[in-house]
Amino acid sequence: MYQIKTYNAIAPAGLNTFSADYALNQSDQPDAYLIRSVNLHHETLPTSLKVIARAGAGVNNIPLDQATANGTAVFSTPGSNANAVKELIIGLLIVASRHLMAAASYSAKHTEADVSQRTEHDKTQFNGSELTGKTLAVIGLGHVGSLVANAALNLGMNVIGYDPYLSADAAWNIAKQVQRAATLTDAVKHADFVTVHVPKNPDTLNLLNAEAFAAMPAGVQLFNYSRLGIVDNTAALAAIAAHHIAHYYTDFGEPQLADNPDVTVTPHIGGSTLEAEVNGATQAARTIMTYLETGNVHAAINLPDLNVPFNAAYRFTIIHQNVPNMVSQITAKLAAANLNITTMANAAKHQTAYTIIDVDDLQQPQHAQLIDELTKIPAVIRVRLLQQD
Repeated sequence: MYQIKTYNAIAPAGLNTFSADYALNQSDQPDAYLIRSVNLHHETLPTSLKVIARAGAGVNNIPLDQATANGTAVFSTPGSNANAVKELIIGLLIVASRHLMAAASYSAKHTEADVSQRTEHDKTQFNGSELTGKTLAVIGLGHVGSLVANAALNLGMNVIGYDPYLSADAAWNIAKQVQRAATLTDAVKHADFVTVHVPKNPDTLNLLNAEAFAAMPAGVQLFNYSRLGIVDNTAALAAIAAHHIAHYYTDFGEPQLADNPDVTVTPHIGGSTLEAEVNGATQAARTIMTYLETGNVHAAINLPDLNVPFNAAYRFTIIHQNVPNMVSQITAKLAAANLNITTMANAAKHQTAYTIIDVDDLQQPQHAQLIDELTKIPAVIRVRLLQQD
């Protein structure tokens, strides 16, 4: 039986550490962690830990190098909260175009007896505009961006998408009416609204910067519900001060954004719906069990994709460094044990490789000895032996 340690997504105020006091189930030798926002960067991963699944899209709270060196597969749940983020963006587009926050603030300050007459007189200052016919630039057309783009089309908006890394599979999810821009500048140069939905990595850090803002029309409204650091906040504030950006909405607060009437900061609620949290937890649990029971990998952060039907009696899964002569060394150990390989597959991702080997005839006394022999091969990180029920 596998030991899976799950942690509360919501911990007491101020807690962001991997404290056992908040584990939902306890084990000194867990096979898996199912987590959400808990920070693992200052923790030592147990040698028993085979997989970490995060109920959410990003893995900034997981020490990937330590996990890989430990032979621990790391997964996230991309798309599990995509609809939640999409709905928030669409809601904010309406809020922005109709000046709803300013209007509500006005009404809260004018509750005297003549409020009806006064608001009838003053309401013209909150005249907004309709989204129909306006242009939305969507930067990043993955799980969230594609949903936002399609929903904006349904509102009658002109939608321009930009994603130089768009996969063929993701492209199927985007309505054909979404215009494809060849460059970031082309995407934003006529935009009334710009929203960004890209992963955070060295290529996307400060993706929306002073140069990008200069390419946008004056009066543009900006949304960052992706990650802190995708938008250069210093440059954004300068563009706001110059009245080039009319308003900036973001889910990621920083002290420099505080107390600015032209910046709205929400408390990282983009994916925080009851449905999204259930979706993420369910997807993470399924991912963990698939990996533990079959060794198959799909969309891991630190391992290559490898999906092999498990039709044999036994399966070896081997995480190892991506160096020459590894497969031959592994198969030599099995040949020395007089084992016939029924299926074998190997793939690599950057400096890490993963090998699956299925065998039928394996006697119980051989189990521990073979695992030990395979583990002794230089550059092997973890060996697992799976058995069909």
